[in-house]
Amino acid sequence: MIKEFVDVLVIGAGPSGCVSASYLHKNNIKIKVVEKTKFPRLVVGESLIPRVMDHFAEAELFECLDAMNFEKKLGARFIRGEEICVFDFSQKFGEGWDWTWQVPRADFDNTMAQEVIRKGIDLEFETEVLEVSFEGKNSKTIVKDKDGNLKEIHAKFIIDSSGYGRVLPRLLDLDTPSKLDPHSSIFTHVKDINRPEGEEGTQISFDILETEVWLWVIPFSNGNTSLGVVGPTDFINSLSENKDNAEALRNAIQKSDYYIKRFNGTEFLFEPVKLENYSRAVKRMYGDGFALTGNSSEFLDPVFSSGVAFATESGMLAAKLYIKESQGIEVDWEVEFTEYMKRGIAVFTTYVKEWYTGNLQTLFFHQPENPEVKEKICSVLAGYVWNEENPFVKKHDHVIQNMAYLLNMQKEQNENPSVN
Repeated sequence: MIKEFVDVLVIGAGPSGCVSASYLHKNNIKIKVVEKTKFPRLVVGESLIPRVMDHFAEAELFECLDAMNFEKKLGARFIRGEEICVFDFSQKFGEGWDWTWQVPRADFDNTMAQEVIRKGIDLEFETEVLEVSFEGKNSKTIVKDKDGNLKEIHAKFIIDSSGYGRVLPRLLDLDTPSKLDPHSSIFTHVKDINRPEGEEGTQISFDILETEVWLWVIPFSNGNTSLGVVGPTDFINSLSENKDNAEALRNAIQKSDYYIKRFNGTEFLFEPVKLENYSRAVKRMYGDGFALTGNSSEFLDPVFSSGVAFATESGMLAAKLYIKESQGIEVDWEVEFTEYMKRGIAVFTTYVKEWYTGNLQTLFFHQPENPEVKEKICSVLAGYVWNEENPFVKKHDHVIQNMAYLLNMQKEQNENPSVN
């Protein structure tokens, strides 16, 4: 069996893997990337948030992505019947990028992967991880290529960026149930033949059909648009008695007063894909000789587009901590990796939970708007969830619930002035 020896083995060539690989390569670390699939490939996660731009810039991947002219995402719009709430990333609390992209992930991920290869990084597509064993921090990984050939890769460290493949969580029994309620989604792309001119046609939108059910509309610069419905798994399953994903998505579109004219009867470009009970969690995010990044560790919910941001945040951090450790500097992975990532995950987890309780929607659609509150929430939606100068980060575990309670009490008093 062929043997290879590297400093770091990166499993997965999505955003987390490419950011890790590119940053490690920039710092003269010998790496190898293995990717199970052939690129370009279909994957969900097409709406980014501004925090990711910091990582693409630092990993020297920004220029290749910017050259693709993906649709710019300047904010996000939330629709509930006739109520509309628009967040503008330039009107947020604190520093940070004011824009990002909304992207067909097949093209986006392939652009990064090809740039990684252009840099001289060893990346093998259609190569599956079969087995991993550790001796201390050193690892031996058996992989199989598309022709069935086996190879043994020896590494001083593994960064698992395998996403939904969840290679190390599966092989090392690290999976654990998510704390979030079970939700599912169905999505596809359409040729957006009825797309309006200007901002209305290109703005990413979330149309709330019921408190826990929403439709996403993500326009791309190539004229196509991603359409998806998200809700409790039982509701998603009820959209089609025949378990027909296309029928289910069409039925969801019918429920949208705002988008029914634009998308009713539009041809789907591929059979809609269903992601059932998508939230994921792990028992631990690192161990001797490895770190879990992106969806291979935690995935929350698509509602605030945090998936790629957590992927690149954890991928960049794992790369930096490995470099630090390789220089003989002691790294406390529990504090510097797990606790750091968990702080950000906890903030977004609160926002996801409060979205589905309806409390966050109460804040979004309250009139008149409170600009100071809105800019602080906007900063969270932009991905700056480690900035504890923002009270909507530092006090995330109760500020939304408390404020929604007060607003609801005020509304009830206004509607029933005789009630004390």
